[in-house]
Amino acid sequence: MLVIGGGPAGSTAAITLARAGRRVLLLEKDRHPRFHIGESLLPMNLPILDRLGLLDKVEAIGVRKIGADFPRPTAGEGMTHVFRFDRALTPGCTHAFQVRRDEFDQLLFEAAREAGADARDGVAVTSVEFDPDGRPATARARADDGTEYTIAMRYLVDASGRDTFLGNKLKLKRRNPKHQSAALFSHFRGVERRPGEDAGNITIERFEEGWVWMIPLRDDVMSIGAVCSPAYLKQRKGDGDAFLMRTLEGIPTLWSRMANAERIATVHATGNYSYTSTRMCGPGWTTVGDAYVFIDPIFSSGVYLGMHSAERAAGMIDAALRDPSREAALQRAMVRDFDRGLKEFSWFIYRFTTPVMRHLFANPRNMFQIEQAVISMLAGDVFDNPAVVRRLRAFRMIYRFTRLSMAPRALRDWWRRRRGRGAGFSGDTLQTES
Repeated sequence: MLVIGGGPAGSTAAITLARAGRRVLLLEKDRHPRFHIGESLLPMNLPILDRLGLLDKVEAIGVRKIGADFPRPTAGEGMTHVFRFDRALTPGCTHAFQVRRDEFDQLLFEAAREAGADARDGVAVTSVEFDPDGRPATARARADDGTEYTIAMRYLVDASGRDTFLGNKLKLKRRNPKHQSAALFSHFRGVERRPGEDAGNITIERFEEGWVWMIPLRDDVMSIGAVCSPAYLKQRKGDGDAFLMRTLEGIPTLWSRMANAERIATVHATGNYSYTSTRMCGPGWTTVGDAYVFIDPIFSSGVYLGMHSAERAAGMIDAALRDPSREAALQRAMVRDFDRGLKEFSWFIYRFTTPVMRHLFANPRNMFQIEQAVISMLAGDVFDNPAVVRRLRAFRMIYRFTRLSMAPRALRDWWRRRRGRGAGFSGDTLQTES
C-alpha cells in the first residue's frame, strides 16, 4: 500500500501497517530533516509514541511540558494562569514534550523504515489513477533526481498534510468561512522562559487581532508565532520580519521576555488556516491528519490529531484487507469516532478569541469538575472519555449564559470578526534565511 507524506501522520500509519505485516511504501516529497511548524505535543501523544516504541527517543530530543500558560495582563504584572495536565479529570499522562519538528519528523520517518516500510524522501506523488470501481489502482511519482515511478497499490493513505493531495484531486477540500486566520512565525534565541517547572510550558498570549504562541525548544530556542486575521496580516506591506516584531512589541507581557532575544530563523507566513473535507475516506483510500482537516493550532492539537487518526486508519485498513466486506462499516465507524472528538476541539478553538472565552479562561472555576474536563481537552482526551465530554457540554451552557451577560461586548466582537472574513491571504516564506 502507498502512504503519501512522511510527517507524523504518514510515518505513524506506515509503522503500524508494517508491523501488522503489510507491505508499505512511504513517500515524502521533501528531504528530511526539514523545517515544519507545530512543535508542541499533547499528553495524549505519549501513549501513541509508547505503542510505536519511540517514547524514550522523543523524550531525549524534547523539552518537558507540564501545562499551558495563559497570562492575565488585567490581573496585574506577572499574573499567569497555568492549566497543569496533572489536574485533568482522568488520571493519565501528566506531561507532554515540545519538539523541533525537523528532528521529530525525521525520527518517526526512520522508525517507519526500521519497522519494515520502504520509506523514501525526496519523492513526490504526482498523480493517482482509479479503477472503474472508484478504488485507487496506480500512482505516478517523481524523485528529485528526475527518476519516475509507477506504483500499484491495494490501499492509499493520504497523509500529505496541508497539500491535501486527494482533497484537491477529488475536490473535497472546503475552507471554513467562519474561522479564517493567518500565521507569522519564526525561531528566536535568548527569550526569557517561565520559572521553575513551568519553563517548558507553552505560553498563549492574546492580543486584539488574535493570539501568539511561545514554545520553548532545546538549546535556548523559542518558537514564536502570531495567529491573526488575514486582514491584519495584509498590513505588513511585504516586510514580514518588521511586522512580526511590531506585533510582538504590542504585547507587553510577551515583549518583556524578549529584551535579549535574537531571531535565528526565517520568518514564515501561512494563510487560510482552517479547512475541512467533505469526505475522509472512500473505497480503497483514506485521508488522515491535516490532509483531512486543519483547525487553528491554539491548543496544539495538530500533531496529536494526525497521529491519532493515522493509527486508527491503519487499524481500519488492516481489518478491511482481512475482510473486504467490512470496509464500508469500518470506515463509517472511524469517521464517526474521529469527527466526534474533533468537534470538541473545534468548538473551543473557534470561540477562543472571543471576549466570553477570554473571561472564562481568565477566571476558571472547577464547579462539577468542569475546569478539570477543560484541562483534559487541552491534553487531547476527547475521543474515548464520556465523562470529559459530558462536562465539556456543560461548559457550553456556561459559555452561552456568560455571553448573554456580556451581550454588548460580545456583539461588537462578533461584528468585527465578521467584517474581517472577506480578506483573503495565502503565503509561504516571506524572506530568505539570514
